[in-house]
Amino acid sequence: MRRQFMRRRISLVLALLLTIASGLALRRFGYAANLPFAVVKYGGSILWGAMVYWLLATIFVSSRPFRIAAVALILAVAVELFRLWHTPTLDAFRLTTAGALLLGRVFSLWNIAAYATGIAAALALDRILSASKRTI
Repeated sequence: MRRQFMRRRISLVLALLLTIASGLALRRFGYAANLPFAVVKYGGSILWGAMVYWLLATIFVSSRPFRIAAVALILAVAVELFRLWHTPTLDAFRLTTAGALLLGRVFSLWNIAAYATGIAAALALDRILSASKRTI
């Protein structure tokens, strides 16, 4: 059982790192590749939502995927709502690259929809990959 959790955790860490790399690459090179604004903006948000799912799944490897997805969505919505709170220090952090990537700058309901899409996609991929490993 312990070996199974370790293999799963390694797979989840790889998914997490691939998602982070994809999100950073999309934000960095998306416009240079002439991708439309919506693809870069909301693609990054979709990947951010997926990243939250993979991070929680890595930490809570024995939890059920639907529970992880629910917590990921609650956390993503909380982070988005946190954008409505402004202090000089917090706003200064949001102007940095790390602040923009972690917290974002402006509240948007569209971001919540994108996060939900990314979380749902990560959940679906997780379940597909888990099911295929059980049949092997």
